[in-house]
Amino acid sequence: MNLGRFFRKPPAAGPVMKVGEVDPVLAAVVIALIGFGTVMIYSASAIEATVRFHDPEYYLKRQLAFAGIALAVMWVVSRIDYHRIRRLTYPILALVTGLMLMTVLGLGTRRGGAARWLSIGPILVQPAEMAKLALVLWLSYSLAKKAEKVKSFTVGFVPHVLMSGGFILLCLKQPDFGSAVVIAFMTFTMLFVAGARISFLVGAAIIAAGVAVKLVTSKAYRWARVLAFLDIAGHRQDLAYQPFQSVMSFGSGGLLGLGLGKGLQVLYLPEAHNDFIAAIIGEELGFVGIILLAGTFLLLVSRGVRAALRAPDDYGSYIAFGISAMIGVQALVNMSVAMAILPTKGLTLPFISYGGSSLLVNAAAAGVLLNISRERVQVEAPQTVPLSVDRPEASVTVVTAAEEGSA
Repeated sequence: MNLGRFFRKPPAAGPVMKVGEVDPVLAAVVIALIGFGTVMIYSASAIEATVRFHDPEYYLKRQLAFAGIALAVMWVVSRIDYHRIRRLTYPILALVTGLMLMTVLGLGTRRGGAARWLSIGPILVQPAEMAKLALVLWLSYSLAKKAEKVKSFTVGFVPHVLMSGGFILLCLKQPDFGSAVVIAFMTFTMLFVAGARISFLVGAAIIAAGVAVKLVTSKAYRWARVLAFLDIAGHRQDLAYQPFQSVMSFGSGGLLGLGLGKGLQVLYLPEAHNDFIAAIIGEELGFVGIILLAGTFLLLVSRGVRAALRAPDDYGSYIAFGISAMIGVQALVNMSVAMAILPTKGLTLPFISYGGSSLLVNAAAAGVLLNISRERVQVEAPQTVPLSVDRPEASVTVVTAAEEGSA
């Protein structure tokens, strides 16, 4: 592919679109979340980094590098017309599917009983994070292409459910139940927005719920976790140790928290700087801090929906809705798990949790969302009018503005 041709704007033919600036509120919210996440990662990881690596800033330095790259990725992607991503839909989908297959075929790096990562030198890549964005792009492409056929069962519903189901199955094989849940909710949201029949969605939801119950009850360790979740206090020394310590963090934070760097649960809570960083935020910044964090994610989602409603075409609208749902559902599930409202899922908190894969994918998604948020105004292209002169083979080209031509 000619990269120069990919980044250049196509030549104007007829009416052209004047592209404005990105949504400043949306951009500010994403940057603020990345900055806040970096601060909280340092607060939550300093003690563990000192014990394990004899460097209290070990995780901070790595996250600063990830944050810098993420901001660069977001800026670059926000300047690429999202319509150009359309031609990359199937290559991205094929690449991500291949990476997901590698994790379940024995090539994945196993941590905590799950093979969710691929080792590329010193870097760990989590394909499930990429799969969410790849699926949003494919669903948007397919739904926009099929238009009114979305209401059809065989054309507009089954192919999308099968593709999403394939990714869900690959996530469950790792196992990564949390990503499977996010993909399911994201697919449901996009099909609903696109106009799929409610009866199809309700039927699929009932079947999915039955399958989920069967998956949980078919494995002894999954059922044991459910029982432990239902009796956290009774299992606080074994299977429910992590959610119990997380709830203790929220409780000790009170209304205003203990202050940055003053939390004590980092000594007891596993994955304090990763999946359970919301618990440390609750302890150090209190109930007020959690409410502000939830409000910030709500603002991000609302600006994403605003961009979707203002998008010039269905393709952009579906992408914006899909990315907003992807980030919103993941944030909701993560904080619900940290508060022991839901069983442990192993999901990161977008833009906040430690790690490169999640941050870079979410930054790329935010870049696409920012590009869609750019106001596009249709303007009339300059007209060229040939005039005959004394010599027939010669001509003079006069460029006239639209308003001059109508005067």
